[in-house]
Amino acid sequence: AERIRFILGEEDDSPAPPQLFTELDELLAVDGQEMEWKETARWIKFEEKVEQGGERWSKPHVATLSLHSLFELRTCIEKGSIMLDMEASSLPQVVEMIVDNQIETGLLKSELKDKVTYTLLRKHRHQTKKSNLRSLADIGKTVSSASRIKQPVRVLNSPHQPPLCKERLNFLFLPLSLMQLKNKFMKKLPRDAEASNVLVGEVDFLESPFIAFVRLQQAVMLGALTEVPVPTRFLFILLGPKGKAKSYHEIGRAIATLMSDEVFHDIAYKAKDRQDLIAGIDEFLDEVIVLPPGEWDPAIRIEPPKSLPSSDKRKNMYSGGENLQMNGDTPHDGGHGGGGHGDCEELQRTGRFCGGLIKDIKRKAPFFASDFYDALNIQALSAVLFIYLATVTNAITFGGLLGDATENMQGVLESFLGTAVTGAIFCLFAGQPLIILSSTGPVLVFERLLFNFSKDNDFDYLEFRLWIGLWSAFQCLILVATDASFLVKYFTRFTEEGFSSLISFIFIYDAFKKMIKLADHYPINSEFKVDYITHYSCACEPLDPGWGALGPERSAGYNTTIDWSSLTTKECLKYGGQLVGNNCSYVPDITLMSFILFFGTYTCSMALKKFKTSRYFPTTARKLISDFAIILSILIFCGIDALVGVDTPKLIVPSEFKPTSPERGWFIPPFGGNPWWVYLAAAIPALLVTILIFMDQQITAVIVNRKEHKLKKGAGYHLDLFWVAILMIICSFMGLPWYVAATVISIAHIDSLKMETETSAPGEQPKFLGVREQRVTGFIVFILTGVSVFMAPILKFIPMPVLYGVFLYMGVASLNGVQFMDRLKLLLMPLKHQPDFIYLRHVPLRRVHLFTFLQVVCLALLWILKSTVAAIIFPVMILALVAVRKAMDYLFSQHDLSFLDDVIPEKDKKKKEDEKKKKKKK
Repeated sequence: AERIRFILGEEDDSPAPPQLFTELDELLAVDGQEMEWKETARWIKFEEKVEQGGERWSKPHVATLSLHSLFELRTCIEKGSIMLDMEASSLPQVVEMIVDNQIETGLLKSELKDKVTYTLLRKHRHQTKKSNLRSLADIGKTVSSASRIKQPVRVLNSPHQPPLCKERLNFLFLPLSLMQLKNKFMKKLPRDAEASNVLVGEVDFLESPFIAFVRLQQAVMLGALTEVPVPTRFLFILLGPKGKAKSYHEIGRAIATLMSDEVFHDIAYKAKDRQDLIAGIDEFLDEVIVLPPGEWDPAIRIEPPKSLPSSDKRKNMYSGGENLQMNGDTPHDGGHGGGGHGDCEELQRTGRFCGGLIKDIKRKAPFFASDFYDALNIQALSAVLFIYLATVTNAITFGGLLGDATENMQGVLESFLGTAVTGAIFCLFAGQPLIILSSTGPVLVFERLLFNFSKDNDFDYLEFRLWIGLWSAFQCLILVATDASFLVKYFTRFTEEGFSSLISFIFIYDAFKKMIKLADHYPINSEFKVDYITHYSCACEPLDPGWGALGPERSAGYNTTIDWSSLTTKECLKYGGQLVGNNCSYVPDITLMSFILFFGTYTCSMALKKFKTSRYFPTTARKLISDFAIILSILIFCGIDALVGVDTPKLIVPSEFKPTSPERGWFIPPFGGNPWWVYLAAAIPALLVTILIFMDQQITAVIVNRKEHKLKKGAGYHLDLFWVAILMIICSFMGLPWYVAATVISIAHIDSLKMETETSAPGEQPKFLGVREQRVTGFIVFILTGVSVFMAPILKFIPMPVLYGVFLYMGVASLNGVQFMDRLKLLLMPLKHQPDFIYLRHVPLRRVHLFTFLQVVCLALLWILKSTVAAIIFPVMILALVAVRKAMDYLFSQHDLSFLDDVIPEKDKKKKEDEKKKKKKK
C-alpha cells in the first residue's frame, strides 16, 4: 500500500496516462502451414474474443480470470526480464534488446538467440477479415479517417540482426497496411491512445519460459504489429515449452485485463522497477472477488454494466483522499438546510452596488465569442427545430388565452412579437442563454384580474399596465443592484423539485385538457351501431317551411332558389336554416384521429429519444435519430395525418402584422388615460409582479444551472434578472405580454443539447460530458418565431394534436432524474426491488416516505391554489416552500435531511460514501 501510494501520489499535476488498446496475439499454425502470430482477443475496457468460427468478434464482456492465472502472472513478473523506458524505434530493435538482456542475465542460452528472434518476428495475422455476408447496418459505415494516424517511424535495420530473419521481415518495413488504416475500430479509441501488445505461445526449442515485460520510453508505431494504427508503449512476451498452451493463454488474458484496469494501467506507466509492478498486481488481487466454481458457469459471458463504478475510490485509498471533497460539502453537513447552493460563486453576496451584476458580466464576457462558434454542430439544428415548435405552440396557446382574458387588447400576434423580441435579446445578452423565456400561468391570471379591475373602475387598461410594468422593472433593478439573487441559495432541492414537478404536471395536465376539450368540440356517437347506419342522417332545412326556398330577409336579394339539401353546415346556418337529424352533432373520426396523433407523437418521441441505446444501426445513425427524435415524430405524424386526410384541427398563426385590437397601436402613451395618482398606486400591484418574476426566473435559473448539468461557462443570476427587467420595460411600452424563464421548455432545451463522449470502449456506455452552451439556438428559435407570421402557409399543415403530444413529451421528459419522482415510485415497490439509492442506505424507509408525503401535500396545495382565483399569490406560496423546508429541521434530523434534500448529484454522493467506507477500513 505504501509503495502504491508513492507511485500514484507523485506528479499529480502531470496529464493522465493515455487510454490503452491491448491486443493478445498467440503463436498458432495457420492452415497447417508455418507458425504465425494470430490475434485472439482485444481490450479497451472489456474483453472481446475472436469466436471459434473465426470470422467475427464476440460481444464485449467482463473478463473472467482464474485466480491461478493471476498468481502465475505474478511469478512471471518476478522471474522474467523487466525493461522499463526502453529506447527503441522498431520491432526488430526491441526484440534484439530483449533477447540480449535475457542472454546477459542468464535466462536464455545464446545458441537459442536466432530461433527466439525468428519466432518473435513472425508475421501477425489480425482479425480484420470480414464475412462476405454483412448486415445492412455494416453497409455504408464510414471509414475512420486516416488523418488521425501518425506516420510510422522508419525501421532501423540493425547490423546485428540475425540473417535468418531478414528475408522474412518485409511486412515490417512496409508502411501501415491498408487494412489497419481502414479499421473502423479506430473510432472507438481516443486520439492519444497507445497500444500494449501481449504475445504468448508455445515452442519446441525452449526448456524454460522466455518472459519479458517492456515499457518503451516513447510510444512507437511498430509496423503491422497491432490491429489498429496506434503506437505501442507496452510489450509482454511469454514463450514456453510445449504442452501448456492453455496456461499461457490464461496468463496472456490476465496481463491484458490488468492493462485495461485503470489503477494498474496508471501503475504500469509510473512504475520504476519490478517491485512496483508486483505491488500493482497485489493491489489488483486485493480487489478481486472470487466466485465458487460449482455455483456459476464460467462459460457465461458477463454483460458490461450500465454504469461503471469509478476507479477514483481505489486510487484515493492510496493517495490519502485529501482532494476528493465533491462540491464543497461532506454528505453530513447540516448547513442551511442540507446542501443548496451556498458554495456557488455566482451567489456570493459582494456587498457593493451592482457588485453581483459586474461579476456576472466579467464572468460571461470571455465566453461571448465561443457562445457563437460552439453552436456549429448538427445537434444545434435539432434543438432549434424542437424548441421552435414548442415555443410557437406555447405562444399561440398563451396568446389565445390572453385574448380571451383581455378582450383582444393583447392577443396571438402580440404574443408572437413579444416572444420573438424578448427571447432574441435575452439569448444574445443574458447570463444563461440556455434559459428560454415564455409567459407563465400566474402572469395570465394577473392580466385577467388587472383587465377586469380596469374595466370596473374605468381605467385605461394598457396605460395602467404600463405603469405596473415600469414599477416592477424598477423593483427588479433594485434587486439586481443589491445582489438580492443571493437569496437563491436558500432554495434547496425540496423547493426546486416541488416547483419543477408542479410545472411539469401542469404541462401534462394541459395537454390532456386540450385533447378532452377537442373531444367535446367533436363528440363521438357512443350509441353508433354499424347495422343501423341507414337510420343516421343530417339535413339542412329552413327554420319555417313557409319560407319556401328562400330565407325571409334574403329573398329580395336573390333571384335563384336555394337548394337547402346541397348546403354545407356553415352555409345552412348563414342563410338562416337549421340542421335536422340524429347525426348532426357528431364528428367521430376527428376525435379518434386526434388521439391517435396525440399518443402516437408522444410514444414515437419517447421511443426515438431512447434509440441511441438500442442495438440497431451504427452509432452515428442512432445518435442522429435520437437528436432529431421530436422532429422526426412530428414529421411522421404530420405525414400520417395528410395520408388519412381527416380534417383534424390545424395550427393557425396570424398572417397579418397588426395589433389584434384595432383600438390600440404599437406604442402605449404613458400619460392621459388615467388620474395622476394611479401612476403612483401602480407600485402596489407591481410588488406582486416583482415577486412573481423573481421567483419564476430564479428557480428556473437554479434548475438550469444545477451541477449535474456540468455547465462550464458559469451562471449569471443578476445579469439574467437585469435583462428580464429591461425587457419588461420594452414590453410594457409596446403593450406586449411580460416574459420570464419557462422551466419545462428550458429543461427541454438543455436535454436537446446534451453532449456525450464520441469515443467509448466497446460495451461501455457513453459518458455525459455536459451541455453545448451557446447563444445561437435560442436566438434562432425566437427569430423564427417572429417570422412565423410569414410562414403561415407551411405551418397550417401541422395538426394541433401533434403539438399537444410534444407538450406531453416535454412534461414527462422534464420529470426524468427528479429525486421526488424516484421517491414516489418507491411507494409502489416491494423492498427487494427498490434501487440502491444512496439515501436508502442511510435513512429509514418510513422517514423517506414521510418526506415524500410532505412534498406531495405541498404540491397538492399549490395545485389547488393555482386552479382558483387565488393563483395570483402563487409565487408567494412558492416562497412559502422555503419556510416549510426550514420547519422540517424540527421534524427530521440533519443527518436525514443531508441525504434527502441535497443538490449534489447521486453519483458524487456514492463516491463520497465509498471513500468514507475505505477510510474507516484503514
